Amino acid sequence: MTAPISTPSPDPYTLDHGSTSYRVDRYELDLDVRLGSNKLIGKAVLQCTALEAATHIVLDLVGLRASKVHVDGRKTAKFSQRAEHLVVTPASPVKPGQQFTVDIRYDGNPQPRRGLWGEVGWEELTDGVLVAGQPNGAASWFPCNDHPRSKSSFLISVTTDANYRPVCNGRLMSVSRKSSRETWVYEHSEPMATYLATVQIGRYVLVPLNPADTHHRVPQFAAVTLEMADAARHGLRRQPDMMRTFEDCFGPYPFTEYTSVVTDDDLEIPLEAQTVSIFGRNHLRDTWEAQRLIAHELSHQWFGNSLTASSWKDIWLHEGFACYAEWLWSEESRTMTVAARALAAWKKLDVGPQDLLIGDPGPELMFDDRVYKRGALAVHALRTAAGDPAFFAFLKHWTAANRHGSVSTESFVEAADSFIPGFDAASILRPWLYETALPALPTAP
Repeated sequence: MTAPISTPSPDPYTLDHGSTSYRVDRYELDLDVRLGSNKLIGKAVLQCTALEAATHIVLDLVGLRASKVHVDGRKTAKFSQRAEHLVVTPASPVKPGQQFTVDIRYDGNPQPRRGLWGEVGWEELTDGVLVAGQPNGAASWFPCNDHPRSKSSFLISVTTDANYRPVCNGRLMSVSRKSSRETWVYEHSEPMATYLATVQIGRYVLVPLNPADTHHRVPQFAAVTLEMADAARHGLRRQPDMMRTFEDCFGPYPFTEYTSVVTDDDLEIPLEAQTVSIFGRNHLRDTWEAQRLIAHELSHQWFGNSLTASSWKDIWLHEGFACYAEWLWSEESRTMTVAARALAAWKKLDVGPQDLLIGDPGPELMFDDRVYKRGALAVHALRTAAGDPAFFAFLKHWTAANRHGSVSTESFVEAADSFIPGFDAASILRPWLYETALPALPTAP
C-alpha cells in the first residue's frame, strides 16, 4: 500500500510563488556563468512527483528566458512565460502520484528581484557573484517550485572563468578545466528548500578553520580571497567553539560540513544558505555585533535549514531560535549571560511599539527585529518554565525528530507537550506570539 500524497497549501506570504500541484524531488542544475557580461546559460532537470491532476506545470522563473522544454524526454506541446512564471503544457495531463521529469534550457542576464524585502536573488559583486535567496530569490537564477515546504536534493554544476571558485551547497565532487574555463560540481543529498540553494563566485581560496581540531567531526572552512585569508582565520576563529556549543545545546550538526564565504565587498547583513553562510569583509571583527552574527548564521543550520518552517508565518521558529543561540554563545564566551541579554531585549521591546503578532507578523514585517528578539524571549520563557534539563533534552529531541523536515508552531507545541510531562507550551507561547502586549520578563521558578 502506497503512502498518501501530501499536498502543500499556497503560502499566504508568497501566494504568487510555488505550485501545490507537484513537488520537485531533485534539481540537477548545469550553469555556465560568464562573469564579464553577467550572462547565465542554464540547463535545469527537475525530477518531480504530481500531487494532484494537472494539465499545466507552473514553475517560478524571473528575468530569464526559457528556450527549450521537454517533459520525460519529449518535446512539450507548448510552454510560455507569464509574468514571473514558466508555464509548461505536457503532451498529456499528469496524474496524482505520477513521476515525471522536466528538462529546461534557459539563459539571460540574472538580476535580483525587487519586492517587499528589497532586492533578493542573484547579484553581481565587484568581482564575482552573490546569491541571497531568502525568501523568494531562487527563481532569479533557476526555474523552481519556490515553496518553503518543498525540499529537494540538488546537483549543481557551475562552469565559469578560471581562477574563480564557485561555492555551492553540499560536497564538492569534482573540478575540471578546459581552456580558460573551469567546471565545479557539487552534490547536496539532504533535502533543501529552494530559497536555501546558493551559488557564490569569487577569487576564493578555501581555508580550513579547524585543522587542529581532531576531536570535532564537522569540517569547517572559509572561502575567502587570498589577501583576506589571515583576517578570516582571525575573525572566524571562535566558530569551531560555537559549533561545539550548539551541538551541546541542539544536538549533532545536521550536515557534513560548513563553509563561511567572505566576500571582498562590505555587506549590510550576513546571508544564510544550507551548509553555507555568507559574510562581508566588514563582519570579520572582534566586536560582539560581528561575533553574534557569526553565531546567528551558524545556528540557522539547525533552525531554518534542517528544520524549515512549512509556512513563512512561522518564521519565528527560525529567527527566534537563532537570536537565542546568540545569547547562548554570549554566555558561553563569557561576554554576557543569557539572563542579561534577555533583560536588555525585553527593555528595548518595552519602550517600542507593541503592535505586531510575532506568530503571524505578515509578509511586510516578517523580518522585523521584534520577530527576532521577542521570538528569542518566547524561547527563553519555555526554558524557564521547563528547566534546563528538560528544555535542552527537548531541543535535541525536536531537531532529531524533524531533521531535514518541515515544522510549524503547532507541531512544535505538540512535540513539547508530548516530551515534557505536564507541560503546556501553548499557554506559555500564546502571549509572546499571538498577543500584541509585551508579557512580563520570563523568570525561572
